[in-house]
Amino acid sequence: MQEILDWTLETIREEDPSFSWMEECRYDWVPVVQSAVKKILEGQSILILTDESRGWYARYIANKINNLENDRPFLPIYPLKSMFPNLDKMSTTEELDLLEDMLDISYPSGYFIWYIGSADSVYTKFVFRNDENLLWIIDGDVPNSFYLRKGGASLDIKMIQLFKLFNKTIDASLFNEVSLD
Repeated sequence: MQEILDWTLETIREEDPSFSWMEECRYDWVPVVQSAVKKILEGQSILILTDESRGWYARYIANKINNLENDRPFLPIYPLKSMFPNLDKMSTTEELDLLEDMLDISYPSGYFIWYIGSADSVYTKFVFRNDENLLWIIDGDVPNSFYLRKGGASLDIKMIQLFKLFNKTIDASLFNEVSLD
């Protein structure tokens, strides 16, 4: 069993050379992904949420993460906006508390939000309330998050590469190839 940091570097290097940018970022990547994968292994559900311009990415993740070709158990991942379409209209603390209460009831084994998007999005008021969420923040410095720099089409490619790495990390963890401690 390998340490996750070493495994991540090895996995990055096995990918296409266009993924070499991630070698420098792996020190920021590993802690946030390690925490998320531990929660997945504990049986927590994943509620995916993106800002408006990355809605395509939420659909991409939902289609790929439980693909039959993965040859692993299905993961409880759900698009939060599909379940609660009025999320963008919520603004008061009381409204957000009510939503959290509903989610706590709906997911008794726990849940976390996987947010991908801008730090300035209307959704961050909700996702920043909990330090346990998985945050991939674009052009914003937020503690306990993975930072991505906006860069046109290359950002989309990087996000697809990151999903592949995240998916491989889940597999490696499920099959005891990496240590999450």
